Amino acid sequence: MPWPLEIQEFVAQATRFVHDFGVVFAVLAIVVSWYAGRVLTGVLGRRVARRFMRPSVTRTVLRLIRTGVLFVGIVVALWTVGLGLGNLFVSVTVFSAVLGIVLAPIVGSIINGIFVLADQPYEIGDMIEFTETGQRGFVEDITLRYTKVFTLDNTFLVMPNGEMRETNIVNYSAEDERTRLSLTVQVTYESDVEAARGAMERAAARCEEVIEGGPDIRIGSARYPAKPTCYLEEFADSGIDLTLRYWAKQPYRLPGIRSNVQRAIREEFEGREDVAFAYPHVQHVFDEESGEANVALRRRQ
Repeated sequence: MPWPLEIQEFVAQATRFVHDFGVVFAVLAIVVSWYAGRVLTGVLGRRVARRFMRPSVTRTVLRLIRTGVLFVGIVVALWTVGLGLGNLFVSVTVFSAVLGIVLAPIVGSIINGIFVLADQPYEIGDMIEFTETGQRGFVEDITLRYTKVFTLDNTFLVMPNGEMRETNIVNYSAEDERTRLSLTVQVTYESDVEAARGAMERAAARCEEVIEGGPDIRIGSARYPAKPTCYLEEFADSGIDLTLRYWAKQPYRLPGIRSNVQRAIREEFEGREDVAFAYPHVQHVFDEESGEANVALRRRQ
C-alpha cells in the first residue's frame, strides 16, 4: 500500500532540504555525535567499570564506544552531502587498503595492545621498571596503541605496545607490593660479627618503611622471614661481608628506604668499640725469608 500523498511530499521536501543544506547538517551530525559519545560514556562509565573491574579495560571500552558513536555521525555526515552508501563502502575499502600499507605499524601496536590488556602484565597505577635502562615509573594510561608511564624523573614515557611486549619489565606493584631488598656492609676482622649482625637488624627494623617483624612472607612455595635478617656473606680481602635482607612495605621509595637503612646502620655502629666498618688496606709482613726492607727516615727542616 503506497504512502499517503502528504507523507510522500513531506519526505521529498525533507530530502531536498537536507541536500540543499548538506554541509550544515554534516557538521551538525559530527558535532552531535561527538557530544553524544561523551554523554554516553559518562552515563555508562560506572557500569562498565563495575563490569570489568580493571581501569585499563574500562578506559578502552569507553574509548571504543565514543569512537563508534563518532563514526556513525561521520557516516551520516557523508550521506547528507550526497555520498551514497555504495560509494561510501567503495571509498572506505580503497582508503582502508591504502592506509593498511601506510599504517601497518600502528595496526601492529593495536594488536599488541589487545594482548597487553588480555595478559595483564601491568595495570594503571602500577610501579614498573625497565630492566634495560633502569627507568622506573607509574603506569599512567594503557591504550590500544601505546602505554604511558610517568617516570620518577617527572617525565612522561610513551611506549608503543609492541615495544612493551618485547621489553623486560619488573612490576613492583603486582598483587603484593612488599619488596625485598638487600644491603651488604663490610666490617673488620677484629669486629664482633654477632654484635654487628644484631646492630644491623635493629637498625633496619626501626625504619618506618621496613617491615619489622611478623609471620613469614610466602612467595609461591617459599617462605622468607618478614623481619630484617643479617647473614655472614663472605670473607673478603679487607673484612667480612655481612648482607642484610629486609622487606619494604611499598616499592615507591626504594632509594629513600635504602638510604634510611644505611643511615640507621651508621648511627648504630657509632660509638661501639666492638664493631667497625672495614676499608681497603694492605698489610705487609716481613719474615726471615722476605729479605730486608730499606727504610730511610728524613728529618724535616
